[in-house]
Amino acid sequence: MDLKRRSKVSAEFNMSSMTDIVFLLLIFFMIASTLVTTSALDLVLPKSDAQTVKRKDVTVNISPDQRISVGNVIVNQSELEREVLKQTAGTEEAVVILRADKSVPYEMVVKVMDIAYRNKLKMIAATDPS
Repeated sequence: MDLKRRSKVSAEFNMSSMTDIVFLLLIFFMIASTLVTTSALDLVLPKSDAQTVKRKDVTVNISPDQRISVGNVIVNQSELEREVLKQTAGTEEAVVILRADKSVPYEMVVKVMDIAYRNKLKMIAATDPS
């Protein structure tokens, strides 16, 4: 009687399904990253390691030539507060995202922060991830 005759189990691991999954994830992230867009203004933001915020209520942009826009509306300094309040009206816990070019004088940034502080709005300064 031959009792030692058993089927041997292979200890090999097939990597073809794992490479398929990695390839599909790579394609997904490549497509998803091209769909993310920022504002149309070309601003050079300061560098930071802080994480970005996904919630965007009102965006205030200050360009290098010191033009101010609230969302897509270009305003001057005297109209800034009124436009910010107009765009945050009816929004509970409104967030103002400040996107100022790094060459903009600090005084202009503080003016926008002061508007948010006076009106009890949350303020976030946007930075460029390093």
